[in-house]
Amino acid sequence: MSNVNPRVLILTASYGNGHIQASQAIQQQFIKQGVDQVSVIDLMKEGHPFLNKITTSLYKKSPQSSRIGLDYYGWSYYLTRETKHTALFNRSMQALGRKKLTEVIHQIRPDAVVNAFPFGAAPEVCSTLGIQNFTVITDYALHSTWIHPYVDKYYVATDDLKEDIISKGFAKDRVKVSGIPIRKDFDELSSGRAASVKQAHKKTVLVMAADSGAVSYIEEMLQVLLFMGEYRVVVVCGRNEKLKQRLEIQFAAYFNLEVLGYIENIHELMSLSSCIITKAGGLTLTEAIALRLPIFIYRPYAGQERENALYLTSRGVASMSNNVEELSAQIRFVLSNPGLIEAIKSRMVSLQRKHASALIVSDIIQSIDQQVPVSM
Repeated sequence: MSNVNPRVLILTASYGNGHIQASQAIQQQFIKQGVDQVSVIDLMKEGHPFLNKITTSLYKKSPQSSRIGLDYYGWSYYLTRETKHTALFNRSMQALGRKKLTEVIHQIRPDAVVNAFPFGAAPEVCSTLGIQNFTVITDYALHSTWIHPYVDKYYVATDDLKEDIISKGFAKDRVKVSGIPIRKDFDELSSGRAASVKQAHKKTVLVMAADSGAVSYIEEMLQVLLFMGEYRVVVVCGRNEKLKQRLEIQFAAYFNLEVLGYIENIHELMSLSSCIITKAGGLTLTEAIALRLPIFIYRPYAGQERENALYLTSRGVASMSNNVEELSAQIRFVLSNPGLIEAIKSRMVSLQRKHASALIVSDIIQSIDQQVPVSM
């Protein structure tokens, strides 16, 4: 490495766990490759703490609001999906965090800035200061807030997403199909380097209920799944201890149900399952694809989750449903058809991009090495 000790700044946000997890995966990979001066900053939290508190709260409450017809997140997503970076909304977004980012850059003096969340301020600030900036898109669909002409390079999940960005006027060499960075445990299981695990039960349905929106439908879903009687059902409630306790009490009589809270070895649990019912966040979907685990997406929220769901459904690797009867029928149909399961898994292989973090980091390090030093 010609730049003996480069410094890297990673920008993230706490709107869901996906951006945070992707940032951590990239940070860990930089350290693994010998770059130990890597800072991860939640720019909205640091630059606009009060606004961040309000907007993250609204984001977390948006699933419940959408259930009663107040889908403000979905409306804003689709209203601004195709706007240009010069539009008023995007210009406003680009102003967020500008002052704080400039301060942080002068303090850290990074050789590169990596965006794991669409901060419009970063490309312009970095361009002004002569710092390379890279954007890692953590979904399977494109939104205008990711697009800015000053981004030096994009890292994306699929060839389709690459073509979408190229159609916006970017040169091919500025967009790399890397895959979405996932936790190393999933990468290792996907590559067969971790300890071999085999299914403890041929028909285990894994339900991810850590999302706050799951509260509105999880009980009805479990009643239908357990009534089917064919499967062992495992529910992961994450840090929602209140939901965990409620489900344990309500479904105490069901021997084929296991309710879990937050667990560290979620990768092993997924590898032991026959399928997963989940929200349509880019990271979780990518982790399921890495393990070739059939995906069932239930009532995806409007916005990037719906677009993720639509894309993966179109590629034949996920099923989407809007009510529990449709969901249960899909699960029964897929799990009773070994040939279909193998076809789904085969299609997942075509979407896999193993070692995304390593590819992204290696490429950024190479760009840093080729960069002409700029004084600040």
